[in-house]
Amino acid sequence: MRPQNKNEIVIKPIGIIHTPYKTTKEIPCQGYRSKEIGEIEVFNEYGEGLTDIEGFSHIVVLYSFHKSEPYTLLVKPFLDDRLRGLFATRAPKRINPIGLSVVKLLERKGNILRITEVDMLDGTPLIDIKPYVPRFDEREDVRIGWLEDKLK
Repeated sequence: MRPQNKNEIVIKPIGIIHTPYKTTKEIPCQGYRSKEIGEIEVFNEYGEGLTDIEGFSHIVVLYSFHKSEPYTLLVKPFLDDRLRGLFATRAPKRINPIGLSVVKLLERKGNILRITEVDMLDGTPLIDIKPYVPRFDEREDVRIGWLEDKLK
Protein backbone atom coordinates (compact mmCIF):
# COMPACT_ATOMS: atom_id res chain seq x y z
CA MET A 1 0.00 0.00 0.00
CA ARG A 2 1.72 3.14 -1.20
CA PRO A 3 -0.02 6.49 -0.73
CA GLN A 4 0.24 8.49 -3.94
CA ASN A 5 -1.42 11.47 -2.33
CA LYS A 6 -3.60 11.95 0.74
CA ASN A 7 -6.72 10.80 -1.13
CA GLU A 8 -5.33 7.71 -2.84
CA ILE A 9 -4.09 4.35 -1.66
CA VAL A 10 -2.65 1.79 -4.05
CA ILE A 11 -2.86 -1.89 -3.06
CA LYS A 12 -0.88 -4.48 -4.99
CA PRO A 13 -2.16 -8.08 -4.95
CA ILE A 14 0.33 -10.57 -3.49
CA GLY A 15 -1.40 -13.67 -4.81
CA ILE A 16 -4.58 -15.36 -5.95
CA ILE A 17 -7.14 -17.38 -3.98
CA HIS A 18 -8.44 -20.55 -5.65
CA THR A 19 -11.75 -22.00 -4.42
CA PRO A 20 -14.53 -24.25 -5.73
CA TYR A 21 -16.89 -21.25 -5.87
CA LYS A 22 -17.20 -20.03 -9.46
CA THR A 23 -20.12 -17.62 -8.86
CA THR A 24 -20.93 -15.32 -5.96
CA LYS A 25 -24.26 -17.12 -5.45
CA GLU A 26 -22.40 -20.32 -4.48
CA ILE A 27 -20.38 -18.73 -1.67
CA PRO A 28 -21.55 -19.41 1.90
CA CYS A 29 -22.32 -16.27 3.88
CA GLN A 30 -19.54 -17.05 6.39
CA GLY A 31 -16.53 -19.33 6.14
CA TYR A 32 -17.31 -21.36 9.25
CA ARG A 33 -20.28 -22.76 7.26
CA SER A 34 -17.93 -24.18 4.60
CA LYS A 35 -15.86 -27.35 4.68
CA GLU A 36 -14.65 -26.77 1.13
CA ILE A 37 -10.91 -26.81 0.43
CA GLY A 38 -9.20 -23.93 -1.32
CA GLU A 39 -5.68 -22.78 -2.06
CA ILE A 40 -3.93 -19.50 -1.59
CA GLU A 41 -1.26 -19.02 -4.22
CA VAL A 42 1.22 -16.42 -3.04
CA PHE A 43 3.19 -14.97 -5.94
CA ASN A 44 6.77 -16.31 -6.05
CA GLU A 45 8.31 -12.93 -5.29
CA TYR A 46 6.52 -12.92 -1.89
CA GLY A 47 6.94 -16.63 -1.06
CA GLU A 48 9.70 -16.03 1.48
CA GLY A 49 7.13 -14.11 3.56
CA LEU A 50 5.37 -17.43 4.27
CA THR A 51 8.31 -18.64 6.37
CA ASP A 52 6.95 -20.07 9.68
CA ILE A 53 3.26 -19.71 8.66
CA GLU A 54 2.72 -23.49 8.90
CA GLY A 55 2.95 -23.24 12.71
CA PHE A 56 -0.45 -21.53 12.81
CA SER A 57 -3.73 -23.44 12.62
CA HIS A 58 -5.70 -20.44 11.34
CA ILE A 59 -4.85 -17.37 9.33
CA VAL A 60 -6.59 -14.08 8.60
CA VAL A 61 -6.88 -13.44 4.88
CA LEU A 62 -7.48 -9.99 3.38
CA TYR A 63 -8.62 -9.89 -0.22
CA SER A 64 -10.39 -7.82 -2.84
CA PHE A 65 -14.10 -8.23 -3.51
CA HIS A 66 -13.11 -7.89 -7.17
CA LYS A 67 -16.57 -8.83 -8.50
CA SER A 68 -18.51 -6.76 -5.97
CA GLU A 69 -21.37 -4.60 -7.16
CA PRO A 70 -21.60 -0.89 -6.26
CA TYR A 71 -22.20 -0.13 -2.60
CA THR A 72 -25.10 1.55 -0.86
CA LEU A 73 -24.85 3.02 2.62
CA LEU A 74 -27.94 1.10 3.78
CA VAL A 75 -28.11 -2.64 3.15
CA LYS A 76 -30.40 -5.53 4.02
CA PRO A 77 -28.15 -8.17 5.66
CA PHE A 78 -28.80 -11.88 5.13
CA LEU A 79 -29.88 -12.34 8.76
CA ASP A 80 -32.38 -9.47 8.84
CA ASP A 81 -35.25 -7.88 6.95
CA ARG A 82 -34.46 -4.30 7.98
CA LEU A 83 -32.07 -1.90 6.33
CA ARG A 84 -28.87 -1.48 8.34
CA GLY A 85 -25.91 0.83 7.98
CA LEU A 86 -23.20 -0.61 5.73
CA PHE A 87 -20.60 -0.37 8.50
CA ALA A 88 -22.85 -2.34 10.88
CA THR A 89 -22.81 -5.31 8.46
CA ARG A 90 -20.40 -7.59 6.69
CA ALA A 91 -22.02 -7.01 3.31
CA PRO A 92 -19.55 -7.49 0.42
CA LYS A 93 -20.66 -4.35 -1.44
CA ARG A 94 -18.21 -1.92 0.20
CA ILE A 95 -16.87 1.55 -0.47
CA ASN A 96 -13.42 -0.04 -0.44
CA PRO A 97 -14.21 -3.63 -1.48
CA ILE A 98 -11.92 -5.42 0.95
CA GLY A 99 -12.84 -8.81 2.40
CA LEU A 100 -11.55 -10.44 5.56
CA SER A 101 -11.86 -14.12 6.44
CA VAL A 102 -10.41 -16.40 9.09
CA VAL A 103 -9.56 -19.72 7.47
CA LYS A 104 -8.05 -22.96 8.73
CA LEU A 105 -4.57 -23.63 7.37
CA LEU A 106 -4.20 -27.29 6.39
CA GLU A 107 -0.71 -27.25 4.91
CA ARG A 108 1.93 -25.25 3.11
CA LYS A 109 3.70 -26.47 -0.01
CA GLY A 110 6.16 -23.81 -1.12
CA ASN A 111 4.15 -20.72 -1.98
CA ILE A 112 0.78 -22.58 -1.87
CA LEU A 113 -1.37 -22.71 1.26
CA ARG A 114 -4.14 -25.32 1.41
CA ILE A 115 -7.03 -23.94 3.45
CA THR A 116 -10.57 -24.83 4.50
CA GLU A 117 -13.56 -22.81 5.72
CA VAL A 118 -13.33 -20.75 2.53
CA ASP A 119 -15.88 -18.10 1.59
CA MET A 120 -14.18 -16.42 -1.35
CA LEU A 121 -14.78 -16.51 -5.08
CA ASP A 122 -12.34 -18.48 -7.23
CA GLY A 123 -9.69 -16.13 -8.65
CA THR A 124 -9.96 -13.59 -5.82
CA PRO A 125 -6.93 -11.26 -5.57
CA LEU A 126 -5.05 -11.73 -2.27
CA ILE A 127 -4.10 -8.54 -0.41
CA ASP A 128 -2.49 -9.85 2.79
CA ILE A 129 -2.19 -12.75 5.24
CA LYS A 130 -1.82 -12.49 9.01
CA PRO A 131 -1.72 -15.23 11.65
CA TYR A 132 -4.86 -15.67 13.74
CA VAL A 133 -3.83 -15.37 17.39
CA PRO A 134 -6.69 -15.86 19.89
CA ARG A 135 -5.03 -13.80 22.60
CA PHE A 136 -4.72 -10.85 20.19
CA ASP A 137 -8.01 -11.30 18.35
CA GLU A 138 -10.58 -12.46 20.94
CA ARG A 139 -12.26 -9.88 23.15
CA GLU A 140 -14.31 -10.02 26.36
CA ASP A 141 -17.49 -8.05 27.05
CA VAL A 142 -18.42 -8.09 23.37
CA ARG A 143 -21.73 -6.68 22.12
CA ILE A 144 -22.98 -7.65 18.68
CA GLY A 145 -25.65 -5.00 18.13
CA TRP A 146 -28.62 -5.94 15.95
CA LEU A 147 -27.25 -9.49 15.60
CA GLU A 148 -27.79 -10.21 19.31
CA ASP A 149 -31.14 -12.00 18.84
CA LYS A 150 -30.14 -13.49 15.47
CA LEU A 151 -27.23 -15.67 16.63
CA LYS A 152 -28.60 -17.67 19.54
